[in-house]
Parts: sequence; C-alpha cells; structure tokens
Amino acid sequence: MIFITSALWPPNSPDLNTIDYTVCSVLQERVYHTKISDVDELKRRIISEWAALSHTVIDSAVKERRQRLRTCVHVGG
Repeated sequence: MIFITSALWPPNSPDLNTIDYTVCSVLQERVYHTKISDVDELKRRIISEWAALSHTVIDSAVKERRQRLRTCVHVGG
C-alpha cells in the first residue's frame, strides 16, 4: 500500500474529489428543492437530508473514486 502525504494531495481536483462532488450535488439538490427562509432552516435541512441519504449514493461515490485514483496512477499524474 502506498501512502501519499497530505502535502502531495491536489487541493481541488474534481478528478480525485468525486466523493465531495457526488455527495454534495445530491445533498444540494435535495436541500434546495424549495426556498429556504433562514440559516436555521438551512441547517435543519442539511442535517435531515444527510440522515436520509442512501448509503448507495456514498458507496457509488467511493467506488468511482477508487477507479479514478487507479486511472490517475496509471497515467502518472
């Protein structure tokens, strides 16, 4: 197993941060389905939708990340 220190992580690479992009886009779609009146309502919705989020979404994002990492290593970057 190869360990890559955080100093070598690309800070905002969409190729390697698929979990963030996948999960966040699903949450964003669910949270903002109707207008939000204030910050407290936003917080409640985020917490509620996170709790209701299917593990299938997260598992899929993790599986996709593994493949992207393999591809990135294969092409040397």
